[in-house]
Amino acid sequence: MAETEQSLKPKTGDSEKITINLGYVDLGHIDLLVEEGFYSNRTDFIRTAIRNQVDRHADVVRQTVARKSVDLGLRHFTRADLEAAQAAGQMLDIRVLGLATIAQDVTPELARSAIASLSVLGALHAPTAVKAALADRIR
Repeated sequence: MAETEQSLKPKTGDSEKITINLGYVDLGHIDLLVEEGFYSNRTDFIRTAIRNQVDRHADVVRQTVARKSVDLGLRHFTRADLEAAQAAGQMLDIRVLGLATIAQDVTPELARSAIASLSVLGALHAPTAVKAALADRIR
């Protein structure tokens, strides 16, 4: 049982922290369900609620991902990936639902010459200088 619970919890590097504002009544409902043992804590409740809503709309997500040619999950772009695109005379239109990362050794100049547009629904991890260089291309 503990092994199953552990596998459901995201590792520190596998999640993004968000802040939300809730009304007192909603918060009270959550606390009541936690107190009654339905959830281990507020975070457990909120994660479960989010997963339930994502599951509820799974067909729409699948259709959108297919229609918009979106990479689903984790997508990492290395210096070699961007240099290959640059050498081929191509510019990448990057669309990711999940986590997009750009390697730490990618220079702002390489990023600008290889990436035409960048759209991430989720989180983007990239060097600060690369994010600044792509600011006008990030949607």
